This record gives sequence, C-alpha cells and structure tokens, in this order.
Amino acid sequence: MASTKTKKAKATLINTTTNTVLGLTTKANNIALKTTEKVLTKSIDLTEKGIGLSSKVVKKGLKVSAKNQNLVFDTLETVKDKAVKFLVKSK
Repeated sequence: MASTKTKKAKATLINTTTNTVLGLTTKANNIALKTTEKVLTKSIDLTEKGIGLSSKVVKKGLKVSAKNQNLVFDTLETVKDKAVKFLVKSK
C-alpha cells in the first residue's frame, strides 16, 4: 500500500510540476508574442516615416533637377542666339 501512495504522490508532484511549467511557458510565450508585435509595429511605423521622407527628398530633388535643366536649356538658347547673330554678321 505504501508503494501505491508513493506512486500517487509522485504522479501528483509530476502533474503539479507539469502544470506549473505549462503555465510559465504560456506566460513566456505571450510575453514574446506581445514584444514581437510591438517591435514589428514600431518597425512598420518607422519604415512608413522613412518612405515619406524619401518621397519628399525625391520630389525636391526632381524640382531642383527641373530647374537646373531649364537653366541649361536657357543658357544653350542664349548661346545659340548669340552664335546665330555672330554667323549672320560674319557672312
């Protein structure tokens, strides 16, 4: 009989330990999931901000490029006009 009580006590201890470990593992898993979700959300937010900033920089860069292109064409037009006037005078 003592043997049966000992086996039941061991089984109860094993069940209690198993349930405790399962509970702790579940809590740890929940913490890991919440932390991962926070990190992912923050990463997405920062990525969106970075994309917005990149978009603004590209737009400004395109505006500057357009102004530079207009300046180059205006300069070429002026040089062309002067060259045409010079060629007409030299004939």
